[in-house]
Amino acid sequence: MTQDEMKKAAGWAALKYVEKGSIVGVGTGSTVNHFIDALDTIKEDIKGAVSSSVASTERLKQLDIEVFDCNDVTSLDVYVDGADEINAAREMIKGGGAALTREKIVAAISNKFICIVDGTKAVDVLGTFPLPVEVIPMARSQVGREIVKLGGDPVYREGVVTDNGNIIIDVHGLSITNPKELEDKFNSIPGVVTVGLFAHRGADVVITGTPEGAKIEE
Repeated sequence: MTQDEMKKAAGWAALKYVEKGSIVGVGTGSTVNHFIDALDTIKEDIKGAVSSSVASTERLKQLDIEVFDCNDVTSLDVYVDGADEINAAREMIKGGGAALTREKIVAAISNKFICIVDGTKAVDVLGTFPLPVEVIPMARSQVGREIVKLGGDPVYREGVVTDNGNIIIDVHGLSITNPKELEDKFNSIPGVVTVGLFAHRGADVVITGTPEGAKIEE
């Protein structure tokens, strides 16, 4: 089974958590695209979706799935999204697709976070995947200096502008043994919009695509 087939297995398995008549939180990325395709098969049974990115919004609208503004929704039953890395405590690094801030907002209003990944994303210690940080452009250098103080190697992601009009700094060289503490430290730096550590709001359910199919951990 190819990596894409494993992503598809995870994406389609997430359908079991979608309640009839609900508005579904939808994340961003290649694994989520499979979930969106799966959602298309039951779109008559749901009210619509809240999306974490322009790219996912466009994909949902192409399939005639109504997309609601996050401000118009009090809470969501489920939010389905992928991760760049996830550990045994279900803490994640996200933001490889530069949608981390909106993803964190949608996760915050969701009762259940369903993380869909292929088996390559599971790690013992977070940090091999460079940690994305969304930064207000004028603060780029200042934030970079603070990241160095935290032991990271900041690399500006050239040519990338987030859906919010900001930039991304990817932090290399970290071994994140206390994700919650590091999440707080990054978020306290002036100019940081948010960091791609999802530790305070981790996943509730992990669906992993494997060569044998989808493995669900609740």
